[in-house]
Order: sequence, then structure tokens, then C-alpha cells
Amino acid sequence: MRQDPRLIVVGSIGLDTVRTPRDSRTDVLGGSVSYACAAAAGFVKTGMVGVVGTDFPREGRSLFRKLGIDMRGLQTAEGATFRWSGVYAKNMNNRKTLKTELNVFRSFQPRLPPSYRRAPFVFLANIAPALQLHVLGQMERRPDFVMADTMDLWIRIANADLRTLVAQVDLLTVNESEAHHFTGQRNLIRAARILRDMGPRYILVKRGEHGSVLFSEDGILLMPAYPLEDVVDPTGAGDSFAGGLMGRLAAGGRVSTDAIARAMLYGSVVASFNVEAFSLERLGALSPAAIEERASLFRRMCRIR
Repeated sequence: MRQDPRLIVVGSIGLDTVRTPRDSRTDVLGGSVSYACAAAAGFVKTGMVGVVGTDFPREGRSLFRKLGIDMRGLQTAEGATFRWSGVYAKNMNNRKTLKTELNVFRSFQPRLPPSYRRAPFVFLANIAPALQLHVLGQMERRPDFVMADTMDLWIRIANADLRTLVAQVDLLTVNESEAHHFTGQRNLIRAARILRDMGPRYILVKRGEHGSVLFSEDGILLMPAYPLEDVVDPTGAGDSFAGGLMGRLAAGGRVSTDAIARAMLYGSVVASFNVEAFSLERLGALSPAAIEERASLFRRMCRIR
């Protein structure tokens, strides 16, 4: 019998065309689910929930299978797979979207297989909040821990649905501009307090190359990004961070501020591997030993004597 996933990830799966100052790639594997599942699967049995078109390359499924990702929640619809193309500035922090083609993702309705409806950990990657709520409505019981991501678009056009969702999750992750936009507060501490008052026990603010900040009843925790000399492609860094975090947390089973802090460290480490190559080239070949070696080094970097 196949092992049931302890973590399920819901979001987009796509084919990306990316140009950075280093190089470029065309129609490579991308999407929030691809990155998050690849990052999480090294820690815990992970199930993916998404949709691809009939043009989705066989190599993509083979990589998911090699990584041990459960694909029972992967739908295939007639038509073309979601596509995104973009170009990064020289600083690798700013990027310009050149084209977004929703294709089969436009009519995506997440369907959870029976084994997914009992998963204790859920990561709702960045999709419409109505779809995120639809996923939670299919769960047989309240999951032990739900993390949700969002974006400025949903804050702007689906605010009511987003507020309903936020009240039902344990951890909401946003970047600084989204926190400001959602709350109307320029001060990040005040913004986080308002977001916590909406329901989540934890607010995780992503700060790109500057790491992340966790807000909870236990106070504020700062997690730096793992320092790298050479970045090849930043695409998927946030989703691989979230996937690594959730994978590590689900593997441990117990949820606390300290457990989330440890999981954030692993998320930063996995994300650092991800940006060293295009697409899932680095995550697809990543070993648990390599993760532990870099995590150990990162712990030594973060220690204050």
C-alpha cells in the first residue's frame, strides 16, 4: 500500500521561460507546487495538488516520481499547461513578467483524493483564496497546521475571500509590500499585529535576500537568508523556502514557535540550493546529507558568542 502524504501542497504547476544575467532557459519546469513539493519531499511524504495540460513533458512526471512526490492529486486537462516568462535585472532582486498564459490553470478546481483529506499538514500556495478555501472544505478534519501564501492581486480583488481564509489558517506568509497593502500600515510590527488579530497564530514575512521574520505570541524571530556568492536563478526561492519549512515541520510532527524556527532554517537552506541553478536542476539532485551539511554550517553562522 502507498504511504499517505503527511503534507499536501496546492498551487500552480507550469513551464517557465526565464532569462537572468547569467543565462536563460525555455519551457523548464516551474510553478509553486513544483518547487514546494521538491523542497518538502526530502523531509516527508508530500502530495501535490495541481493541474497540467496534455503537453506537460514526461520528464516532469519522471522527476516528481524520482523525488518520491505523491501525484494522486495531479490532474491532467485537455489543453496547454500554465506558462510564465520573465527576465531578471542585474541585481537578481527585480524581475519583469513578460507573459503569463493561464491555459488549463484558468479553470482549475482542486480535487483532493481521499488519502489527502486526512493530511495533518497543508500548504496552500499562492492561488485564488476561493480555491484555497475550497481545499480546506474538502478536508475530513481540521489539519494540525495550515500555511497559506497570497499576493497583492488577491488583496486587491478578493479581499473578502482572503479574510475568510486568513481566519482559518495557522500561518500566513506575505512579503513586506503585501503586509503593508493588506493592513494599511507602513510599520511592519503593527502590520503583523493586525494580521495576527485576523486569526493566524503566526505571520511570516518574506524579505528575499534579507531572509524572513516570524511574528507570534512569543515575539519576533529573525531568520537570515543563507549567504551565497553565486546566484543563478532566483525563480521559486520563496516556494522552495516554504516547502522546506513545511516539509521539516511535518517531519517533526510537533508545532511550536521553536519548531517553526528550526523549520525556517531548513527552508532557508533548501532555498539557497534552489537558486544555484535553473528550475529544479539543483533540487532534483539534492541529497539529505547535503542539506544537513549546509544546515549545520548555517547554525554556526547564526550563533552569537
